[in-house]
Amino acid sequence: MEPWLEWVRRLQAIADTGLAYASNPYDLARYEEVRVLAGEVAGQGRGLDPHGAGHPTPKVDVRGAVFAAARVLLVREVADGGWTLPGGWADIGEPPSRAVAREVREEAGVAVRPVKLVAVHDRDLRNHPAHIHHIYKLIFECERVDDRRDATDGEVDAVGWFALADLPQLSTGRTSVHQLERAFAHRAEPGLPTEFD
Repeated sequence: MEPWLEWVRRLQAIADTGLAYASNPYDLARYEEVRVLAGEVAGQGRGLDPHGAGHPTPKVDVRGAVFAAARVLLVREVADGGWTLPGGWADIGEPPSRAVAREVREEAGVAVRPVKLVAVHDRDLRNHPAHIHHIYKLIFECERVDDRRDATDGEVDAVGWFALADLPQLSTGRTSVHQLERAFAHRAEPGLPTEFD
């Protein structure tokens, strides 16, 4: 990929993220200006859509299932107090495998290597609470690469290991019991094919 195209994508992502989370009117104006600038640069390229929007597509949520013996690593979300597989949004320009490794390290403080794509689920079909976005959930089985434990980000307030028979209250918008059951099944039978909707 040509560097200028990656820069346009990154600028658009910064603008969209800022517009989604900023509340200060001056910051909102600056992020809108970055979005316009990214569109102008894209328009000077090879006939790309200067607005950068294109056809709307689902958002991508990546989750990492890390196991130790018969227990899975879960994190407790500050937002709702529920437990979930560590994960979150994939970033622009980031392959899903790299996104899940980054998210597990940020949320659980554990360095991992994805080894298998367990499932690609359509969030709307898996009985999760309603969400404004249409979301695809990519669930990876991951292996720890070392025994270190780094600090976690501010999105979680606890990290723990749980057996399938002894799960805590889940953050069901992020991880369902069914998804954990499938992750345990894939751990027990590595030859199972990737599941998808």
